[in-house]
Amino acid sequence: MSLALLLSACGGKSDSDNTTGLRPPPKVATLGPFVGECGHLTDDEVRDLGGLGNVSQVFKNAVGCNWKASGLGSASVTFASYRGSPIDREKAWVASVGRNPQTIDVGGKKGFQALDPAGAVCDLAVQLDDDFFEWSISYGLFSSGNLGNPCDRTHKMAELTVQRLG
Repeated sequence: MSLALLLSACGGKSDSDNTTGLRPPPKVATLGPFVGECGHLTDDEVRDLGGLGNVSQVFKNAVGCNWKASGLGSASVTFASYRGSPIDREKAWVASVGRNPQTIDVGGKKGFQALDPAGAVCDLAVQLDDDFFEWSISYGLFSSGNLGNPCDRTHKMAELTVQRLG
């Protein structure tokens, strides 16, 4: 008897008979190309392109790398890769901290760059299918201001990353 109740509880209308309350299937992210460890840039390339003198790699993991000059409030360069994450969320975040995102193109890939009002920090992100990567440079709290626009430097790093996509 309990088996009959169990079977009857499982029977009845099929899901295809019930059209109310159905949700569309979740979107599956289209993975972009592999951006390589540290955006396919070497420590020497980051030092040269960043123009920050003697920066050392502080950490490296599966999704990002960070280089920093010695001293409190010193210059830094960061690379991060985001799989299946919306670039617009990052764009909204940089806007919320006072940086004005500008649409850019890097090697035929769309993205944005955002320079802080003091001209000492630049975030640059490039869209790759449903992924994006980001380069960021901070000249630090005590920069002398003679390093130029940090977005020019992050753009050069992003160009190399795009050229070396796997």
